[in-house]
Amino acid sequence: MTEHATTAPSGPESRLSDPSKFVPELGAIAGGMTKAAENGSVPRATILLAQLRIGQLIGSTYHTVVQSGNLREEGEPEERITAVASWRDAPHYFTGAELVALELVDAILTPNPSGERVPDELFARASAHYDEKALVTLCMAIGRSCFFAPITLVGKPSPGRAPGENWRK
Repeated sequence: MTEHATTAPSGPESRLSDPSKFVPELGAIAGGMTKAAENGSVPRATILLAQLRIGQLIGSTYHTVVQSGNLREEGEPEERITAVASWRDAPHYFTGAELVALELVDAILTPNPSGERVPDELFARASAHYDEKALVTLCMAIGRSCFFAPITLVGKPSPGRAPGENWRK
């Protein structure tokens, strides 16, 4: 029998090689998604806070380390970065628009056995903070992280390494 699976790395090395070697279109896809998500209609800090929350919800060390680092580069204080994990108990760290963005992330990524994931009431609150372009942009930013979630959860790129150097050689 031929072994097709790779063994788990013993250290911080990724499980997989750089996915762009196998899907050359990935760079263009990522670039387009980034352009859509960073069109200026939603503050960059809000997008990064939402993407950090996604990393926490999906259990991706890679996403949480990358987005925490991006928030630090933007000048965000450690208290706000840390408070994302418990944002419902720490509303004083966030604006109303940021809180509704975090709530949208939780609603989108968390099954709701008793109803809609994004009920009309949450949509109304989000609409009070974001116009339609900004709401669509926020959805695209959430989708961008979710697009890359499977490959980062399976491949486990090494957090803290530069893109392209965070995959197994």
